Amino acid sequence: MSADAFRRAFAAGEDRPVAAEEGLPPRLTPAAVLVPVVDRPDGLTLLLTLRTAHLHDHAGQVSFPGGRAEPGETPVQTALREAEEEIGLPSSRVELLGHLPEYHTVTGFAIFPVVALVSPPFDLRLDAFEVAEAFEPPLSFLVDTANHQRHDVLYHGQQRSYWAMPWRDYHIWGATAGIIVNLTRRLENGKP
Repeated sequence: MSADAFRRAFAAGEDRPVAAEEGLPPRLTPAAVLVPVVDRPDGLTLLLTLRTAHLHDHAGQVSFPGGRAEPGETPVQTALREAEEEIGLPSSRVELLGHLPEYHTVTGFAIFPVVALVSPPFDLRLDAFEVAEAFEPPLSFLVDTANHQRHDVLYHGQQRSYWAMPWRDYHIWGATAGIIVNLTRRLENGKP
């Protein structure tokens, strides 16, 4: 899929969000992530991060650049600020396309996914405290439903289901995978 085809499919698509996670806490912390689709010569990729192992929240997990909203920030401002802070992605390289449905997590976050096309060249500067590495799986792999897996786990005494899509040595799962599934559904609805 080209960048133009992605723009058209995203704009034309309708949201069909995945089911919300069960057993949500009564109060959710507002957060936002950037869903950065990179326009590479070999095809579109999705820029993801691997969080460092010592973090309090989601240590060692694959995630989108993003985090908690600061007071008075819009979700777009949060996503762009966090992408700049975590990976050094300048907003001048980012073309905002819109957003996906808010994703609520059992860990207490209401995540607002901001979808954007990112135009190279750019040099990432990873925040060594938060981000162990950044990597770019092909978008074609991630939006192929044959690569979407459902898993079950016992979490705090309750059976839970979550999405996963392993790619190479990376285990993309949980909220990140759920947001990718929502992106996939949006793109499927927008294809001519």
